[in-house]
Amino acid sequence: MMPAMMPADATASDAAPQGVYWHNWTDSKGVSHLTRCHFHRYILKSMSKPAGPQWQDRLPPGRTTIISTVQPAHWDGTWHPDPTVQWIIPLRGTWFVEAMDGTRVVMGPGDLSLGEDQMSRRDARGHIGHNAGNVGDGPVTLMVIQTDQAPTIDRPCRFQ
Repeated sequence: MMPAMMPADATASDAAPQGVYWHNWTDSKGVSHLTRCHFHRYILKSMSKPAGPQWQDRLPPGRTTIISTVQPAHWDGTWHPDPTVQWIIPLRGTWFVEAMDGTRVVMGPGDLSLGEDQMSRRDARGHIGHNAGNVGDGPVTLMVIQTDQAPTIDRPCRFQ
């Protein structure tokens, strides 16, 4: 697992952090891929004065739906595309995502994933989108932030 952000004790005198996320994207042949990406445009400013400044990298605005989900122990998501462009944040437990190209990433609390494989096409093995499931014997709690953004093709790390 890799941390999504710099340590909480970072100060304004430190260099701008780099946030990390996994991007599940689709190429022009309809094959999904997982790429490790970075947020790069951090600006140090207050979120709401008089609160002190914090590093922020704002993504494009839009409508969102926020879902808290608990996948039961041994949950198996099988092969499917994400229903919409969505951010997935594990809060408790460990799960995996496997792209059609065979890349598999295991994620837990502190990791961040952008699911954008809606444009994938079923391959000769019957795979489409991604496979996902729990790792271990316990449930997995996720925060899912679904967006109204249109899915892209051939744009890994689209938020650089």
